[in-house]
Amino acid sequence: MFRQSVGRIAVLLSLASIGSQLPLQDSSAGEPTQFRGPTGNGVYPDSLPVKWGADKGVKWSVDVPGGGWSAPIELGNTIILTTAVSDDGDRPKGFGDGVRSMGAFYLTPKPSKPLDFQVLCLEASTGKTRWASSVVKQIPPHKIHPSNSYATESPVTDGKTIVVSFASIGVVAALDASGKTLWQRDLGAFSTGNNFGTGSSLAIEKNLVFVQSDNEEKSFVTALDLATGNEVWRDSRDSRTSWSSPVIWRHTDRTELIVCGSGTVTSYQPQSGEKLWTLTGMGGSFSASPTFDNERLYLGQSGRNSRGPLIAIKANASGELTVNSTPEQGVAWIAEKAAPGMCSPVVSQGRVYVLSRGIIHCYDAASGNLVYRERLPDASRVTSSLWAVGDRIFALNEAGQTLVVKAGDEFELAGTNTIDGLYWSTPSPASSTLLLRSADKLHCVSSQ
Repeated sequence: MFRQSVGRIAVLLSLASIGSQLPLQDSSAGEPTQFRGPTGNGVYPDSLPVKWGADKGVKWSVDVPGGGWSAPIELGNTIILTTAVSDDGDRPKGFGDGVRSMGAFYLTPKPSKPLDFQVLCLEASTGKTRWASSVVKQIPPHKIHPSNSYATESPVTDGKTIVVSFASIGVVAALDASGKTLWQRDLGAFSTGNNFGTGSSLAIEKNLVFVQSDNEEKSFVTALDLATGNEVWRDSRDSRTSWSSPVIWRHTDRTELIVCGSGTVTSYQPQSGEKLWTLTGMGGSFSASPTFDNERLYLGQSGRNSRGPLIAIKANASGELTVNSTPEQGVAWIAEKAAPGMCSPVVSQGRVYVLSRGIIHCYDAASGNLVYRERLPDASRVTSSLWAVGDRIFALNEAGQTLVVKAGDEFELAGTNTIDGLYWSTPSPASSTLLLRSADKLHCVSSQ
């Protein structure tokens, strides 16, 4: 997304902090969750709120130290976040300020002082800090774009163990529910296209955690054992920098690990690393992550000066696919010039929703036919991913306005929910609440 355009910066999200103090109770054990919710496709439970504002539905708001665009995740009755804390208190900038800072960016050297890479655990009911753990203090070897962060990768959990990634320094670490480090791996820190920085979040399936590192030097995807951090398998990749996050696609036939890189999408058998299929024929690098239902996987990428196709892959696909493959070969349909840029799409109630350049597109999930195309007010700067709750589709813009679109065959803007701030992080579900992370705060909104 970012190689050609400032507006396509990698942004996937996380928070954190220091030291470990209060132990967790057994009730903190929970369900597996990751970037874009328990299923990883942006479809959230129906119990989540659909209306909120600065003076309505906010259960709590807390300040977050440091900077990070990673998404918070739920662990039982707690919230886990990651962050990178600097001595000067730097935080990522918005799109406009980031662009205006580009001159200084090219003249500025890489960081010269260590950042404190932290994991923070909050009480889900109050936002109060339960513990904070410093994973490592280190000087990042590469600078990043002013609008990106050094803690953009979202953590994962199997309901007991927390795994975090700080790709800007190449560190992946596992912590228990009390903040104690169980293991730590150094996978290497590599340069990214135009020094935009990193952004691919982790994925989890059973006993394995998956790390995607597409960069300018040594791209790879690897599976780490959740209990030990040992490498189970690795695939070296020809891909250059991309910011898409891997997803676990569970459907009737099997479970697949989907990894989108520059020009190539690869499906792996998660436990063995066997390649199930590859899709080639696309240009540029992925920023948006795929979405899926039980029948099809939906993906695509667009650059600054061109829009790629939105592609649907069938659940029984196999072998080598291209953008010209037929449904019999595994490509269900292709919608030309329909791919997302930075904002990941979502599928809900038989429709695929794509937001790009301020316009929302609705496609029939089975056929790929365009249902409608409408300009969405105030949606020109949306970097976080779309999400769905019941018959509502949500898009959070940079200024804190969440645009609510009613799902269906006709466009209807159902409302706007606003909590002012700077937002690039994708909101996360936590039981019956929604977590919204801004550049300096974490808000918990509730329908209660």
